[in-house]
Amino acid sequence: MDLKTRLNEDMKTAMKAREELRLLVIRTLRSDIRKVEIDGRKDLDDTGVVECILRAIKQREDAAAGFEQGGRPEQAAKERTEIALLRTYLPAQLSTEEVAAIVEECVLESGAAGPKDMGKVMKLLMPRVKGKADGGKLQQLVKERLGAAS
Repeated sequence: MDLKTRLNEDMKTAMKAREELRLLVIRTLRSDIRKVEIDGRKDLDDTGVVECILRAIKQREDAAAGFEQGGRPEQAAKERTEIALLRTYLPAQLSTEEVAAIVEECVLESGAAGPKDMGKVMKLLMPRVKGKADGGKLQQLVKERLGAAS
């Protein structure tokens, strides 16, 4: 089942179960996906939907941080709950060992020799792990690997 179909089914289930927060998150995400489809004049596949989910997670992480700084922990907790709901639609996350192996593969494939070649490695790495690993974690692993290579 593709992600858009799964979202539709989960929305129906949330309506029947009267899960207000889950329903709100799914409706908002579906709206975001539809907007991207209309703007781009094409239907999104699962990869495009994952990008929308990642964008929504990033927005909520930024909002939660802002609420924390503004002294509104209850609102920050709500944002974090929404993040947890959104993460259920992402592909299974790769383990640190799996990510390290892919980083090593990309370093060898790109011929990177030091920290200045980080862009080359990231260019190869990102399409392989999009949505399956945290970008900050990836960047850290690449820095460590290239720092050791120089």
